[in-house]
Amino acid sequence: MALRIMNNIASLTANRNLSRTTDSLTKSLERLSSGFKINRAADNASGLSISQKFRAQIASLKMAAQNAAEANSVLQVAEGGMEQIHSMLTRLKELATQAASSNAEGNRSEINSEASKLIDEIDRIATSTDYNGTALLSGYGVKSYTASVDTSISNVYSFNVDGAATGSYTAAYNTSTNVLTLTHSGTSETATLATNSTITFSTLGISFKITSAGVLDTIGAAFTGLNGSGGADFAVSSTAAQFQIGDTNASDKRLTFTISSVRKSALGISSLDLSTQSGAQSALTTISTAIDSVNTARSAVGANMNRLGYASANLQSAIENISASESVIRDVDMAQEMSNFTKNQILQQAGVAMLAQANALPQAVLSLLG
Repeated sequence: MALRIMNNIASLTANRNLSRTTDSLTKSLERLSSGFKINRAADNASGLSISQKFRAQIASLKMAAQNAAEANSVLQVAEGGMEQIHSMLTRLKELATQAASSNAEGNRSEINSEASKLIDEIDRIATSTDYNGTALLSGYGVKSYTASVDTSISNVYSFNVDGAATGSYTAAYNTSTNVLTLTHSGTSETATLATNSTITFSTLGISFKITSAGVLDTIGAAFTGLNGSGGADFAVSSTAAQFQIGDTNASDKRLTFTISSVRKSALGISSLDLSTQSGAQSALTTISTAIDSVNTARSAVGANMNRLGYASANLQSAIENISASESVIRDVDMAQEMSNFTKNQILQQAGVAMLAQANALPQAVLSLLG
């Protein structure tokens, strides 16, 4: 064997292997201390990219689950108000039944007084039941829109939609008479347009303001192409509530529902009069219809609560499964990594010992010089 002192090849080899072992040991320490087998892009570029996408999806799904929970809270608040209104309608029917009998002749005034107070309280609950400042039982989702215009129709200030103004409408404007005709579900209503005025279609529940010469052109992004006396179809933006219960911008990732108005006007009980026998008898039918309306509204709320329950369960399942997939890609197998760590520890100790031995080899040359 040749003896050389200028280059200790054995030492260089031992040092290279020791450096590689030390690097592996450092990575094992990092993985064991962090719990991740991917701590930087260099560890696994494609795996990191997939993991980050999964994490973003999981975060979005968690927020969607929170949205679903809040939507359920909205419905619970609404149903609580409806329950009280239903109880008062039941009492109202009791009073109407009592007043409809001849033996109530002497105290119909008191009965009618109590009924009036119940009706006022029904209306108060309907208008005051809210969630985070949004009224729920008075035609949920009353909104205001800024309308856009074209060259022939200008400066529309605002447009309001109440709980009844949803669906498809047809508009026809006659430029010679300044008369606008709106038609919805077979009901038509006309109004004469004038500058600096508020135009109201009371039957259809629509109003808007005109601040200068012109005619309403768009509502939200609908009401398009009005000119002459021709007609145009447009859709009034729905007053329905929308809750994002998915992680993408798709219609099937959103839950939309409406809550019917249960105000006294919507229930048709505003003008009940139990002060006469005939009025009380007529009121029985009206109150029964109102009770049916509240029952229908509560049933819709209950159905949406059930739907939200299934949506929430599906979201939780998706979060669990995607988290499991992300864990497989990014999380470290502690048992396997501990095994690698122990192996590298042994290799490092052996490497240090062999490096010492390799560094001692040139000392043998001194025996030749003695």
